[in-house]
Amino acid sequence: MTTSQATELRSRCDLLRSLHRPGDPLLLPNAWDVATARAVVAAGFPVVATTSGGVAAALGYEDNEGAPADEMLAAAARIARGVEVPVTVDAEGGYGMEPAELVAALRTAGAAGCNLEDTDHAAGGLRDPDRHAEWLAAVRDAASEDDYGLVINARVDVFFGPFLAGADPGAQEELVPEALQRANAYLEAGADCVYPIALWETDALRRFTSEARGPVNVTRLPQMPSLAELAALGVARVSWAIFLYLDTMARFGDHLASLRE
Repeated sequence: MTTSQATELRSRCDLLRSLHRPGDPLLLPNAWDVATARAVVAAGFPVVATTSGGVAAALGYEDNEGAPADEMLAAAARIARGVEVPVTVDAEGGYGMEPAELVAALRTAGAAGCNLEDTDHAAGGLRDPDRHAEWLAAVRDAASEDDYGLVINARVDVFFGPFLAGADPGAQEELVPEALQRANAYLEAGADCVYPIALWETDALRRFTSEARGPVNVTRLPQMPSLAELAALGVARVSWAIFLYLDTMARFGDHLASLRE
């Protein structure tokens, strides 16, 4: 990477970080290739975020680190080269890379930020929060060594499994203490933002945002409060995860069905 490229990447990192404003959330419709990334920019959004599920599917693989890291990172690099705005990359659980290796790969890809989740896909459960915080701290240290202002969005997966399993409404509030313990440990380790994926119940979300010691990212689920209400709750970042990809593919399927008819 040339000096000018490094300077431009640092500028994009700084811009991305500055847009995390509690009460005035950064909206991130997630893209999965250069075409959708360019559509996000053309629609006026200042940042592109990738969806690992959409990228993996477009490459012919399953989500949750089912795709080879080099293919996922190559796709991220194409997206970052294809737009003139910061790109934050869903890097899943880090693909088993050591922190310095992961940071170098993200920097080479031109990523201004990344999502890093605390699910261990190989083991099939959540990582130990203390060990994961240490790993995040090492990622931050590796980025700092190169004066790379990587924006780290630490995903907290406490709510995710129960959500996928169809947990009863109201059940999220009892999970908030564990989620906060993880979130604040990750923020202390150097994360810039925390992402309690699938947290949507208003009371639980209100407590989480009020007690998390840093900016909070949420997923735009259909059942959650409006964007105005999320802003009032202090949310700093809203992403759509895989939902735009799923909606697009459903519409594509409908068009194909109409052609057959």
